[in-house]
Amino acid sequence: MAAPQKFMLRVYIATDIAVKVTLTGRPESVDDLIAILREKVKPRLDFEFTLQYEDADFNGQLSCLIDIQELPEKGTLKVVRSESDASSLASSDTEILPHVPVSECRKTWPDIFPVPTFSYEVEHVLEEGNIAYDRSGKTLKLSRAQKHNILESMASVIHGFKPYPSDRDVGMAAEALVKAHPCLKEPGSENGWYGWKISLKFKMGNYRTKLARSGCLEVSVNTGKRSKNNPDKDPPHSNIKRARRAEVNFLPNFPKGQNQASLEEMRLNILHEVEKSEKNLLLIDNLMQMTFSLRRQEIVQENPLLKDFLVKWPALQIESQVCAEFHRITNTNLRNQFYAELDRHTPQLFALYRQKASHTGKVSEVLRDILRIYDREDMHDINIKRTVVLRALAIYLREDDPQFFKTWNVEESDEPDITGTPLALVMEVTENTGPVCFSPAKTTVVVEDEFVLSDIPTFPEAFVLLFGLMYALHLDYPRKLIHTFTFIQKMLMGLDD
Repeated sequence: MAAPQKFMLRVYIATDIAVKVTLTGRPESVDDLIAILREKVKPRLDFEFTLQYEDADFNGQLSCLIDIQELPEKGTLKVVRSESDASSLASSDTEILPHVPVSECRKTWPDIFPVPTFSYEVEHVLEEGNIAYDRSGKTLKLSRAQKHNILESMASVIHGFKPYPSDRDVGMAAEALVKAHPCLKEPGSENGWYGWKISLKFKMGNYRTKLARSGCLEVSVNTGKRSKNNPDKDPPHSNIKRARRAEVNFLPNFPKGQNQASLEEMRLNILHEVEKSEKNLLLIDNLMQMTFSLRRQEIVQENPLLKDFLVKWPALQIESQVCAEFHRITNTNLRNQFYAELDRHTPQLFALYRQKASHTGKVSEVLRDILRIYDREDMHDINIKRTVVLRALAIYLREDDPQFFKTWNVEESDEPDITGTPLALVMEVTENTGPVCFSPAKTTVVVEDEFVLSDIPTFPEAFVLLFGLMYALHLDYPRKLIHTFTFIQKMLMGLDD
């Protein structure tokens, strides 16, 4: 009798996180294999995905696993998020991000504001009012209690997206309310909802006050300022701590059942695990997820020195954790979104650069030199193209800063000069380059005179990790590159607050 077939698989569930899976036999189908992996690695695979395997017929290159008979008895698989999954973005740099519990995660502001369901009485009154409006154009007059119910419900939904909504956000909510219930239009208003917008603004202030009294940290952090009884404190509108760059989870409360002491114990476990030569990246990721609120409270409220903060949280110097932290803060996949949008905008950006280079002036001259060198290249590697687009962007916006884009020639000095460097990308080269180094040997991210991320193989990868660190470490954009990073935030990352 033949011995049962045994399968030993190394499954990459993230870019640098692999788990070992042992099977006692070949699954009946690929779908059965996917179900087995979901069970063994729950809840990290709670999304639609396909599997790729190293195909021996093509020298170990990845191929999509369609036929279960192609599954090797001992081999490597890679999990690839399906394009049909809502949180997936088309990119060659597919990355699987950590599971974020819904209870701890605020929602991103929607394109169409969802008007909530009000109390039974109010819904009945609105239904009758909408019918009357359709017939005669007569608007509805609400009682004080009915209007209070509408405003309170709307404020609750708004707060679910943003505790501090902008004027535009509140206007969008008011417009959606009147569009859903035309009988609420205001006869004397130009757009029919301006009065609702003002009422919602006041209601949001009252709603934040109630939440602050209940202990909601995201709003209570801004209480206790100057008042009649405390005249010596800061003015009430100074140094307001709130999301300013579309951070979705800006300052969350501790998870249910956890406190400062329990989360501090988890932080020490992270510290211990990071010091190991063979790190358990999956364990680190889970602990970093649980301690997210502790980290945010420290970085936002205490504004510590970067060096001290990274000593306490060394996992933020692991590339996968920079991406994961960005995802926890913004609900956006850092690498996938960045590269997908950068590649999509590349043709238009190149057209702008070439148009500008055809003119006269210092900026045009520098762009001409960059494009001339690029055009001479025999092969246009995707990373070279991305490097040109990113470096030329700052020049096009008249923000090229040599203190931020640093070049270190290893033949001339043993180490780069980073004294007095608040933020920089240091590109390692072995020879003198022109206005832009297209292919540095490696790139290092420097923050506050400290090497934070080293030996990054490509410049675009260093750039995207630096952008992630700005959110993870609550850093301001460099003053001389404010427009460049605002373009990255709003146009590429889609984080328009």
